[in-house]
Amino acid sequence: MIKATDHGHTQAEIEARLSQPPGRGYLRDTVYGAIDGSVTTFAIVAGVAGAELSPLVILALGFANVLADGFSMAAGNYSATKAELDDIQRLRAVEERHIAQYPDGEKRELRTILAQRGLSGDTLDQATKQIAANRENWIATMLEGEYGLASVDPHPMRAALVTFGAFLVAGMVPLLPFLFGLPEAFFWSSGMTMASFFAIGTLKSIWSLSPWWRSGLETLAIGFVAASIAYMAGTMFTL
Repeated sequence: MIKATDHGHTQAEIEARLSQPPGRGYLRDTVYGAIDGSVTTFAIVAGVAGAELSPLVILALGFANVLADGFSMAAGNYSATKAELDDIQRLRAVEERHIAQYPDGEKRELRTILAQRGLSGDTLDQATKQIAANRENWIATMLEGEYGLASVDPHPMRAALVTFGAFLVAGMVPLLPFLFGLPEAFFWSSGMTMASFFAIGTLKSIWSLSPWWRSGLETLAIGFVAASIAYMAGTMFTL
């Protein structure tokens, strides 16, 4: 079965793909923001509905959550990704200094890394020599082999914007029935939110080996548990 993430293997396709590696991508940021946006916003909806308060209260608290919590998550993701980037840059500086001060020792480390990847004999000697001849390639190989770091640096601002956008879109879903004044708004909000959870899981399966229905049901189960807890907590404060 060919999935959307499969790629071609002609020489031109290989060169084009490897010349612009995607890095870790933004799947984690998207799923993280979307699920949290759905869970936290619907938790507010369910809790306030369980307490039998006004739909205006639901909208006020819901919009506040979408904007404030969405920004908070984006800021947190930015800070975490920035810390990750700072650490990568620190380790890169360490390797640059070590290569300048201890070139023989670093070459032995490079040779060991390549040997662990299956190279040996003359091939190992030539590969070590050629990689060490290019400082950037040398550093990249050391970062990957010694610290397990990818060759593409993360982008903190992009990660934050993706998280905020996913949170905003998914977080608005539970509020739409109340925003448009639909009868039985909580019923529609519940159904739309559960459908949103299932859709997030289904889309996530594109990058997974799990079948779409299993991924969808797993995400749906997470949302259902969170919503149930919030609703039961809200009923404790019924006026």
